[in-house]
This record gives sequence, C-alpha cells and structure tokens, in this order.
Amino acid sequence: MLSIQTDKYYMQQALREAEQAYREGEVPVGAVVVCEGQIIARAHNQTERLKDVTAHAEILALTAASQHLGSKYLDQCTLFVSLEPCLMCAGALAWAQLGRLVYAAADDKRGFMRIGKSALHPRTEVLYGLMEEEASTLLKKFFSEKRKM
Repeated sequence: MLSIQTDKYYMQQALREAEQAYREGEVPVGAVVVCEGQIIARAHNQTERLKDVTAHAEILALTAASQHLGSKYLDQCTLFVSLEPCLMCAGALAWAQLGRLVYAAADDKRGFMRIGKSALHPRTEVLYGLMEEEASTLLKKFFSEKRKM
C-alpha cells in the first residue's frame, strides 16, 4: 500500500495532465497509471482532438499501460485520475482488473458510483477525495469559461 504522501505525488501528476487538457480546450481530466512505484502511463482527455467520444484520460492511460506491460490485466497497478470515472471507463477498468483506483473529484452526473463499486472488478480498491478541491476548481473554471463563450 502506498503512503498518502506518495499518493498525493501521483495525483499531482494526474492534475498536471488535467491542466494540459485544459490548455488544449479539452475537459480537464488527467490520469496516470503506476506500477511498482513507477508511472508507466499518463494521459489526458483528447475527445475533441481525436474526434472520439471514447478518448477519455482513463481509457488512453489504460491502453498505454497495457502496451507498456504487454498485458491486458493491470491488477498490480493503480490508476490516479482527477475525476471519478464514468461508466464506460469503469467498465474498462473492470475488464483490466485494475488493482487500485484513486480519484480526486466526484462526478455526481456521470460517475460510476451512481451505480456503485460493483461497476469495477471486485478486487479493485477505491480511494477518493484526494486533492478534490484542486480538481474541482479546475473543472469549475473550465465549464464557467465555456458557458461565457
């Protein structure tokens, strides 16, 4: 189990990815996958750039991590993501048998917890709320600016 200080470092990395998405005009969500104490994948939303509704940060990070490990299973990995995964992403996390999920801000409209933890693999550990304020602030700023356009 990682320490809260280590978790915070990895979440900061996910937030950096979210900031990159923000700069690119994407919904500011970022993700990193950690395995054996190393970041093996990082991604941010690219749905606008790729014109692909499935190009969520979590999906892109899972794909990169699987390629890095040469395995579709990520049971020894932790995904740090700045926003609670949606149902699509939770399904992908379940199929990947993700070992651990850590997310910052809750997504009351589209987050998987509307259905519950059963959307994930039964062995996936979940931690949430880490750096929630920072992630929420960035999301609110993004959507506030979008509304003004």
